[in-house]
Amino acid sequence: MRLIRGLHHLEPLRDGCVLTIGNFDGLHLGHRRVIERVAAHGRRLQLPTVAMVFEPQPLEYFLGDHAPSRLTRLREKVIQFAKLPIDELLVLPFNRRLADYDAEQFICDILVDSLNIKHLVIGDDFHFGKARRGNFTLLQHRGEEYGFAVESTDSFELDGLRISSTLIRDALGEGDLSQAKLLLGRDYSVCGRVAHGDKRGRELGFPTANLQMFRKNTPLVGVFAVTMTGLDGRELSGVANLGNRPTVDGSAKAVLETHLFDFNQDIYGRYVEVHFKARLRDEVRFDSLAALQAQITRDVKAAQDFFAGMRHG
Repeated sequence: MRLIRGLHHLEPLRDGCVLTIGNFDGLHLGHRRVIERVAAHGRRLQLPTVAMVFEPQPLEYFLGDHAPSRLTRLREKVIQFAKLPIDELLVLPFNRRLADYDAEQFICDILVDSLNIKHLVIGDDFHFGKARRGNFTLLQHRGEEYGFAVESTDSFELDGLRISSTLIRDALGEGDLSQAKLLLGRDYSVCGRVAHGDKRGRELGFPTANLQMFRKNTPLVGVFAVTMTGLDGRELSGVANLGNRPTVDGSAKAVLETHLFDFNQDIYGRYVEVHFKARLRDEVRFDSLAALQAQITRDVKAAQDFFAGMRHG
């Protein structure tokens, strides 16, 4: 899969392409159903497949800090897309110019002139253009005019639930990792580069690998049993705190601190993925570092018991 940042980096698609457009936040099972349809049409028409996403996501542009928490940052989204049958991931910067694009202009300038689309697959709730005036009906009419087909995919339901990023976000907010996993088709995870912290965990006897979340807010807060991948081919078990560290410094930005069991290597700068397996408790403020240390000891035991149960279950 090729990652293309902006239309100016797009090579001409002389024969056209099969396209889908969306936020694809989380790349859940419903999104994957859309990608499967795109891939099928790509094979049928013998054309490259393209997924178009926006960065930031439109609601983040319009609402700023009040936008819904994000399931996947762009790099995480790229990692998940690379596992799917998409030839090119086109990332368009969502700025004032794009926000002001009239729906008709978007179709003509971007879909037809830049991408030369032959088949478009969209979700059943897709709207686009200034004031969200563009919809499936408009695309159908312009498709007849410009020579491309438009297909709307029904929402994907699982056990009677319409799978959506919002539903997954709600499940994570309630600490229901099992429900989130069911809808995502995988454990919820976050990626990042291990950064230097204040070494407080090491002082407490529990050294941690720290990941800055680099997002406005996070759908998940608390203490968790986790695994980490990306280091040496193994899936390493540990316990993690995701939040603002109220006992230590009340950080303004969320930090993910992971203590790996039976592990003592220098991994600063390594790019890793942390997979959330079970929620252990809320993040709370303790009166002293000694009380925090005692609780971490209990958290480690709880996480180890969870993994032991998985191995023997």
